Amino acid sequence: MRYRTLGRTGLEVSEIGYGAWGIGERRWIGATEDESVRALHRAIELGVNFIDTARSYGESERIVGKVLRDHPGERIFVATKVAPANLEWPARDGLDPAEVFPGHHIRASLETSLRASGLEAFDVVQLHVWSDEWIGRGDWLETIAALRDEGKLRFFGVSINDYQPENVLGLIESGHVDTVQVIYNVFHQAPRERLLPACAEHDIGVIVRVALDEGGLTGTITADSTFPDGDFRRVYFQGDRPAQIERRVNALVDDLGITPDQVAEIALRYVLSHPAVSTVIPGMRNVRNVERNAAIGDAGPLTDDQLATLTRHRWERNFYLPA
Repeated sequence: MRYRTLGRTGLEVSEIGYGAWGIGERRWIGATEDESVRALHRAIELGVNFIDTARSYGESERIVGKVLRDHPGERIFVATKVAPANLEWPARDGLDPAEVFPGHHIRASLETSLRASGLEAFDVVQLHVWSDEWIGRGDWLETIAALRDEGKLRFFGVSINDYQPENVLGLIESGHVDTVQVIYNVFHQAPRERLLPACAEHDIGVIVRVALDEGGLTGTITADSTFPDGDFRRVYFQGDRPAQIERRVNALVDDLGITPDQVAEIALRYVLSHPAVSTVIPGMRNVRNVERNAAIGDAGPLTDDQLATLTRHRWERNFYLPA
């Protein structure tokens, strides 16, 4: 496992982090706590030291805390998120921050997360949606500062609205944020235009989510793929999207001269090839996925020719699904 610095936080985090949405058994049909616990233990054994969870991820925070108690003395960094008080993803234009992240809501959410996990503090606390309209308004910033002073969080971040990578540039310029979490993958390449350079300039840690396009960039989605009722992928891959995915992944495979089972590796290495990226957090609900993803960092970044080829496979869809 290789490690990178999470921006100005100074935390040395594993290139492959652990996305803990799926282990909370919320909208991922088939997740089981026993397998999730095994997967998380295995990830830690393989050097994964950054875990991303959220208050809205069902039992995820509790499971993460349970596993960490079995690893006393090991420095494992945990990030969580405060859900918007109005429970709307993404944040609509024109909202008052007092409707979305009033200070009392942020405090109550974080204290609930601490009780659920059994942790004394979180290394990073993120707002689960963001709008640059909120800079200089509301009491969210004062509340974050107070919670930091109380030792309940170390660093502050935001999870950027899906497919809105430029809707945080003002916050980055303000100096109030330590990390940002963003969707960035072979299909959605927009963050590299302005966001990633801004993060590099201001030494902001970058946490990449949805690097595998919720499974679209694994080589396993075909036109015939279906998902059970209640599974969020039933909506994410609705209509003819599975067929579109299959065509585009097949084209990518042909262009790179690889096999379908190498697509996930290429997709993760693509993200890690950008020097501004600190860590990527694929969801890993079983030991097999953990072992596959943890080994990917050993291969290093892609070549310039491979990156140039992947540039041609950009596919901006602006598709949003609530977390």
